[in-house]
Amino acid sequence: MKRLIESKYTIIFLAIFLLWIKTYISYKTAFDITIENKLQEFILFINPISFLLIVFGLSMFIKEKNRNRFIIITYFLVSAILYVNVVFFRYFNDFITLPVLFQTSNYGQLDSSAIAEMYVTDIFYFIDFIILLVVMYFLRKKQSSKQDSTNSTVFTKLERRIFYIITAGIVFINLGLAEMERPELLTRTFERELLVKNIGPYNYTVYDLYLQSKTSAQKVFANGDDLIEIENYLRSNANDSNTSDMFGIAKGKNVIVISLESTQNFVINSKVNGEEITPFLNDFIKESYYFDNFYHQTGQGKTSDSEFIIDNSFYGLGRGAVFFTHSENEYNALPEILSHNNYYTASLHANNKTFWNRELMYHSLGYDRFYNLEDYEVTGENSIGWGLGDISFFEQSIDHLKNMPTPYYAKFITLTNHHPFELDEEDRLIEPYNSSSNTLNNYFTTVRYEDEAIKLFIEQLKEEGLYDNSIIIMYGDHYGISENHNDAMEQYLGKEITPFEEAQLQKVPFIVHIPGQEGKTISSVSGQIDVKPTILGLLGIEAKDDLHFGHDLFAEEQPNFVIFRDGRFVTDKYIYADQICYDKSTGEATDISLCSPFIEKARNELNYSDSIIYGDLLRFYKSEQVNGEESDK
Repeated sequence: MKRLIESKYTIIFLAIFLLWIKTYISYKTAFDITIENKLQEFILFINPISFLLIVFGLSMFIKEKNRNRFIIITYFLVSAILYVNVVFFRYFNDFITLPVLFQTSNYGQLDSSAIAEMYVTDIFYFIDFIILLVVMYFLRKKQSSKQDSTNSTVFTKLERRIFYIITAGIVFINLGLAEMERPELLTRTFERELLVKNIGPYNYTVYDLYLQSKTSAQKVFANGDDLIEIENYLRSNANDSNTSDMFGIAKGKNVIVISLESTQNFVINSKVNGEEITPFLNDFIKESYYFDNFYHQTGQGKTSDSEFIIDNSFYGLGRGAVFFTHSENEYNALPEILSHNNYYTASLHANNKTFWNRELMYHSLGYDRFYNLEDYEVTGENSIGWGLGDISFFEQSIDHLKNMPTPYYAKFITLTNHHPFELDEEDRLIEPYNSSSNTLNNYFTTVRYEDEAIKLFIEQLKEEGLYDNSIIIMYGDHYGISENHNDAMEQYLGKEITPFEEAQLQKVPFIVHIPGQEGKTISSVSGQIDVKPTILGLLGIEAKDDLHFGHDLFAEEQPNFVIFRDGRFVTDKYIYADQICYDKSTGEATDISLCSPFIEKARNELNYSDSIIYGDLLRFYKSEQVNGEESDK
């Protein structure tokens, strides 16, 4: 018996045990997973074991001379999946998906962000691998010294059968408990923490592979009938931009849109070390329309998601980035609509044209021109962090603007205020904050730099005579400070960061400056999904036949409803986060039934938007263009 244990089972069960314990320790130390009761804790503890039993059990079918090699390779790959998720979670507070892994053209420029989230102590994630190799070496050496060891390493059919009967039992117990704790669990694909908490990171990866195959096939089997229900829903929920006193107020004017990288709303009108973080924007919003309850709605696509939402008024995907996964779809995007209304459309971003697959995606969205890295002079002196500093970027962009046909729609994507928020001493206009998080400490310095860059850009627009004939729109693209820095954020804000407060922190600036208009703060609940219909309304362009989920923010009636990509939402009275309904007036949990109608509406909108993208449904949509001409989409 002792010989059987040593030769056949020791390595298999040691591999399973080490990975099981390492995964559970990672749950408790690297991932911020909320546990509400003992059953959830038990599920969390057992969920890695089912996958590990299945995958390492395959070694029982392999001949002894190749078995150890299979175990070593499998152990390393599974460990790599865990570690990649750990690093990814540190910044994005999310678990990685297969579409994200396919974004290979982004890898080169993600170096600084990735390295910033890799610690020297991470070596401990692979010490268990060394232990396994050492044990395997000594057992192999001991076994080879025995003359009769060959037969003892063969697994019988009975042994395999018993092993997999036990494994199947554990799998069903895990899934049964998970389904009991969270009914319809596998339909909650956008709630990755919920899936990992219940089925584990490895089973989740397998499930993600299934989802990838399923969504890839969705386009093949889609047809025009799939769009009818969605079209009826959108038209029944649309508001009319003609009800707005602002309809057509900027007709014929240039549109300058500025994407404020990683800029959250809490920096507006705030100070650090006694100094204003955004002194220029604080003044600029006084002469602009400032939406102080405006939220980003991005997912894993981050900046590219914000661009997609802004231009299409559709939601980004729950997995990966539309810019990568569906760049060849048919869209009826804002640049295309504006092109049909005699606008020249351009995006300006001093980055590689393949980053986020922009070169291909912009063509699908209808942009006339993409001013990218090749259109800028980038040197070591004018580069900061990820690339060309924002001050130099705007400086060099003025000539591009002057040479554009008018009227134009020009979107500027800033870069300096990007994780890990690097800034040389000579570029600092404000001193770093002092907290336990270097990310938050340095964040304030790059936001301040961004603010200065925008100030100089506005001054240049005035000097060149471009300011008075342009509406200027600024929006924050996504959060800059993730939940992983909540301790430092609590120190800065002076309050506990609950799920309620975390949802509030997803507010980003949204500023609309119209020449000749006085400033005004508008507090209706709004989001990036609303930008497209708002711009079309200001320009006096009818959009009744355009399918979109957003609303003109200057129209008389507002839904006051914003959906996050992960299923959370905000209304004028409630916030739904972590499956809890919060009363906005008190910040306290309230009866879930008060949020129930909105939960269903949020799920429907996300699913409808996903169906349009995955099925490429706009190719079936025949509508009149906003200028009265017919076009098959």
